Amino acid sequence: MSKEVKPESVSLCPLGMTAAPEQELLCIFGTGDFGRSLGQRLLQTGYRVVYGSRRPHSCGPLPQGAQVMSHEAAAQSAGVIFLCVHRENYDFLETLVTQLKGKVLVDVSNNLKKNVYPEANAEYLQRLIPGAHVVKAFNTLSAWSLQNGPSDASRQLYRGTKYKRFPDWLDRWMLCRKQLGLLALGFASLHVLYTLIIPIRYYVRFRIAESTISKIKENQTSVFDTTMAWRVDSYYAMGILGFGLYLLLGISSLPSVSNALSWREFSFIQSKLGYLTLFFCTFHTYLYGWDKFLRPSYYKWYTPPGYMLCLVVPSVVMALKLVILLPCVDRSLTRIRRGWERTDPEGDSKKSLLT
Repeated sequence: MSKEVKPESVSLCPLGMTAAPEQELLCIFGTGDFGRSLGQRLLQTGYRVVYGSRRPHSCGPLPQGAQVMSHEAAAQSAGVIFLCVHRENYDFLETLVTQLKGKVLVDVSNNLKKNVYPEANAEYLQRLIPGAHVVKAFNTLSAWSLQNGPSDASRQLYRGTKYKRFPDWLDRWMLCRKQLGLLALGFASLHVLYTLIIPIRYYVRFRIAESTISKIKENQTSVFDTTMAWRVDSYYAMGILGFGLYLLLGISSLPSVSNALSWREFSFIQSKLGYLTLFFCTFHTYLYGWDKFLRPSYYKWYTPPGYMLCLVVPSVVMALKLVILLPCVDRSLTRIRRGWERTDPEGDSKKSLLT
């Protein structure tokens, strides 16, 4: 291979410690979920990271070891700039045409829907900043896959921003959701295994034989209960569907599988199918209980049966999810997660100057 480097190419620092005598400074525009996660990964691989923010002094928690400054100062300090903002917020780049000239601009954005714009984000970005070298990268990764912190919709709606840090206990609990999910999958597998061996248990076979013999001696026949047949078939069907989707969630969480999925595929499996799995498993338990909550004999020592206690948390979760799916709530939450804040200090100051 030739030892000469073409002027158009960009030299990349290898990950080896001996081959990287000097740490390269990389710039990230955007201090949201993806920007913080990407910065944390870059710091772990030995790079120096500087963030460009519209509010350097109040941009929320950032990875330890990273610097933060204005967009103009950050663009001047680095040769490679990661653009971690949404397309509708590209307006500030028009004032940085001089600073971005000759720089490598990495576009990591994805649109929420297809065919929203007549051209791709990278093409629009190249037209907006003709002097920069625009490349597309990291758009198939999610902030979650980059080991990002939690994304609690209720707290974001309450605070009106996504840039405030969550309490430590909530941060630690939400970061261990994957482990809790795998633990629940293990218990679900044991539940399925136990259900399969119920017919071969001695106690069950004895009770069935005893009931059959007693009816023969008394010359009685059992009336076919259509409601019971429908309920039992639905109970097993919901359980099979829920367990099948649960297995899919567990398989997709494996690093070897999740790394092969795109951002949209991983988000669909872990979010949309996750709630669908919760619905099937919860409905499975509701069919098991049926009308038992109306019978006083099931309340031993005046305490509710175990299946009712198991339904409290998933029922509350699904109820809150329905509230978040309301158009008025979903619209506000989407704006917050795309960078909007209820109280914008800069916007307030501009309004006060105008008035």
